[in-house]
Amino acid sequence: MTPLHIDTELYKLKKSLQEMWALVDKQLSKSQSALFDYDKALAREVLSREKLVDAYELKVDAECENFIALNNPVAIDLRLALAYIKINNNLERIGDFAEGIANFVHQGMSEKIPEDLLKELRLEEMFQEVIKMFVYAKEAIDTEDSSLAEKVFGIDFLVDNINSSSFKIIAKAIVDNPKKAEEYLYLLTAIRKLERIGDRCSNIAEEIVFYLDAKVLKHNDSQKTKK
Repeated sequence: MTPLHIDTELYKLKKSLQEMWALVDKQLSKSQSALFDYDKALAREVLSREKLVDAYELKVDAECENFIALNNPVAIDLRLALAYIKINNNLERIGDFAEGIANFVHQGMSEKIPEDLLKELRLEEMFQEVIKMFVYAKEAIDTEDSSLAEKVFGIDFLVDNINSSSFKIIAKAIVDNPKKAEEYLYLLTAIRKLERIGDRCSNIAEEIVFYLDAKVLKHNDSQKTKK
């Protein structure tokens, strides 16, 4: 195939990945609102759309595999297709974790999280930082800016620290209110899922940096050759 045909096929892949990203973004945003607003209806909406996320993952994977099989891409084009496959898989896992948070709201919550516990856990801050990681990763691949992807790694340390401190806080909450023990343990599980979303955002950022940095290196080499 000519380079123009390959560019057209890559554009189609990018469009499909963007659709997957938008779908997962909605799942993540709705799970956030469901958790903090104690909105079971919104949580059910997230749960009902999980199969759509799974279907999109299969669609994007199939398109990437077909692109590789039919076009035999090399260098930058191959790295991009491989990066798309890995990013797509990580997006699907983020969708799974968002579903897990929504499931906690739907089945595990009996009331809104107490305000004092919410502040002590820094849960709103944690969720906001994870959303920020997700946004930075999306902007990084859209603008082909590896510095945006690298910002994700710094935020991940903060998310991990908040997650690490949650166990003792939840343990104390259970001692103070034993009747809520089961619900608080489910909350701890939801926090763990949020931390795992952060990890998946870091995985995506790594794939973006790999693709973009290799691309920059190749361009630099070509410039030297011209000289």
